Amino acid sequence: MLTEILVYLAGGAFAGFTAGLFGVGGGTVLVPVLLFIFRRAGFPDPVLMHMAVATSHSVIIFNAISSMRAHHLRGAVNWLVFRGLAPGIIAGALFGAWLADQMASEALLLVFAIFLLIVSVQMLLGRQPRPHRTVPGPTGLAGAGSVIGGMSALVGIGGGSLTVPYLSWCNVAMASAVGTAAAIGLPISLASTLGFILAGWDNDQLPAYSVGFVYLPGLVGLAVAGVLCAPLGARLAHRLPAARLKQIFALFLMLVGIKLLGDV
Repeated sequence: MLTEILVYLAGGAFAGFTAGLFGVGGGTVLVPVLLFIFRRAGFPDPVLMHMAVATSHSVIIFNAISSMRAHHLRGAVNWLVFRGLAPGIIAGALFGAWLADQMASEALLLVFAIFLLIVSVQMLLGRQPRPHRTVPGPTGLAGAGSVIGGMSALVGIGGGSLTVPYLSWCNVAMASAVGTAAAIGLPISLASTLGFILAGWDNDQLPAYSVGFVYLPGLVGLAVAGVLCAPLGARLAHRLPAARLKQIFALFLMLVGIKLLGDV
């Protein structure tokens, strides 16, 4: 168990440092790291991707709390938009976790790999949607939240890569869009984690120390090391060219996505 914890601490250090260095978080880093470690540990293939996605969401809970607090203190969270999105986010995330449970591990891996390729191309192009409308009413926000929550649950992310472009399209200032997206990561991760716990509760293929699809040693190791190492990456990022860092990370995601496609 000690060796296993050290492996997860090392994985968490890598994920946290990378997230801080490149200004990203969530499953784009955590899911590939967890998938790599889980495969090396010999976990059953039918639950491999489900465990990686679920454990990623459980780690994001802690990252989201810290990020939401930081953005709130800077006045960057639009709580009115947050309240409008939250009901749909929660419903969509619970549905997404249920849908993931209905999918084979290979199908879930395919969805994640395609998502990584889309994100990498968007990062390389460096484009955000132009504002074309204002923020919709409660029904529209709830509908958008359900799509964001559902997709985020499927691929193990905190939703920032979906929420920021949507809010930018709705003419929300970028600083507020980023801050609100950071806050939205908390209900996404909470609802997704709960959904994956319930979905995997009676699965007899899960290894010991699992709560549903969430693997507790992975959660502890990645959360602790990630919190400690993310500031180190962020500190280094301020000394390096931001545009070049973004391009490097986009190419890294593209390579990971292509590799995962080959594994399907």
